Parts: sequence; structure tokens; C-alpha cells
Amino acid sequence: MDNKAEVREFLMSRRAKVTPERAGLPAGGNRRVPGLRRHEVATLAGVSVEYYTKLERGAIAGASASVLDSLSRALMLNETERAHLFDLARAADGIPTSGRHRRPASAPRQPRESLQWTLESMQGAVAFVRNPVQDLVAVNRLGRAFYSPVIGDGGRTPNLARFQFLDPASRDFYPEWDRFAHMCVGSMRAEAGRDPQNRGIQDLVGELSTQSETFRALWAAHDVRTHGAGTKRFHHPQVGELVLAYEELLITAEEGLAMVVYTAEPGSASAEGLQMLASLAASPGDAVVRQG
Repeated sequence: MDNKAEVREFLMSRRAKVTPERAGLPAGGNRRVPGLRRHEVATLAGVSVEYYTKLERGAIAGASASVLDSLSRALMLNETERAHLFDLARAADGIPTSGRHRRPASAPRQPRESLQWTLESMQGAVAFVRNPVQDLVAVNRLGRAFYSPVIGDGGRTPNLARFQFLDPASRDFYPEWDRFAHMCVGSMRAEAGRDPQNRGIQDLVGELSTQSETFRALWAAHDVRTHGAGTKRFHHPQVGELVLAYEELLITAEEGLAMVVYTAEPGSASAEGLQMLASLAASPGDAVVRQG
């Protein structure tokens, strides 16, 4: 990925989202775009127009933390967007992108046995481990039943992003499909900013960009997000609607891996649905998702 282009498009897209009214500036007349002008961002950030223009053209290498913080405040970036800006700046401070070798995609690793034990101990929850490119690398028994539309009959490693944008079944599984699509791309954008030379991320973005117009449009928006915690609604083909709370936990022993756990409110219809799904689940076999 071209770091300068990433920086340029990210800053321009954020500037376009901040109206003068939000920034406490007079709107004025003859505005061709609703967002701030470059000189207004420069004033709010306390830098010269020339320097901000340089930054927005992608020349962010060497920018100090204080400048990046000021720019984050001027553009009203949230914590995820601020972290993404710092990630882009760190990448620019290294070897120039044109001279940097792309890191080869690492082969999927089998999860540690103890990690799988941890997943299987969560019998009343959907629990799985994903890597930075949205592969499901390990899933517990209830998770395999829950994600049966994603996992299918095995073969290629299940991938949440491919399912989202390339499998028509995702439209039924995710009733709020547009929301899920924005969340998926935002998470991928954040991962790409943290590790711009990750060959796996680059290959996945290239694949989805060539096959999904919706993915291309969302990727071009440069929105970023962290998964964190929240609530999602699903429609499972066997038990119907499920409203589940989720928590994402980083796995410190395995860089890049995260555990995601879905649970239902005790006593709710969704809790009854999960219990029914657990009773319908296939008998335990090999608990690890088979790699393609």
C-alpha cells in the first residue's frame, strides 16, 4: 500500500467530515465542499498552511507526536482514527514504502492446545479466535454451530470478510448487513494502518476490491474502527433471530490474534436460542477449524 496515498486520502476524508459549525468557525459563503478548508485545519492545529498542505499531500514522515495530536484535535478524530493516523506516521518514518519488501503472508498456525481448551470451556457462549485478516483460526463447539453458514463444509479457511462481501448467504445471516459491512472494513483499515506491509491484508484487500463494488466504496472512505464491545443482531438458519453482546480480547501470547466471545442476556429469547443451537450442535470432533 502506498503510504503517501493512504495519508493523503485519510486526511482529506477526515477534513471533509468536519463542518465549520462543528469546529466553531463561521461558515462563510462560496464553499464548494461542506468540510473545512486547509487553512482552517492549519489554524486549528496551530501549524502553517504550508506545513499542513505538505502533510495532506502525504509527506508525514518526521511529524512530531505533538503535531499529530494537534491535528487529531483539529480534525476531531476519535481514538481509533487518532491511532490510525499515528500508525500511518510510524510507517512513514521507516524505510520508504517504495524500498520496503512486502512481508510474505504467514501460513495459518494451529492454535495452542491450551487456547482451544479455553474456547471449549465456554459452553454457553460463542467463542472464536481470529487473526488480522479475519480468518477464523479456532472456534468452540457452539461457535461452529453458530457460524455454520460461514464455515460451510470445510476446505478453505473460513474468513469473515470474504463471507461478508462474497457470499450471498451473509445477507440473511446479518439482518443489519450494511452496518456489519462498515464494521468489517473499518476493522480491516485499522489493521492495515498498524501493519501496512502485511502481505495477507494486502492480498485480501486486492481480492475483495476486484470482486465487490461495495467493498471498494467502503475501503475508499478510509473509515477506521476497533471491534471492542457492543451488541449485534443475527438471523441463524436453525434458530432464527439472535441478539448477542460481544467482547473482543487480545491474546498477548500470540501477536495479532484476538478472541471474540458472543453471549446472550440471561433469560432472553436469544439465550433460549443459543441453548437450542447448542443442543442441535454436532458431536464434538476436531475442535480446530480446518485450514485450507
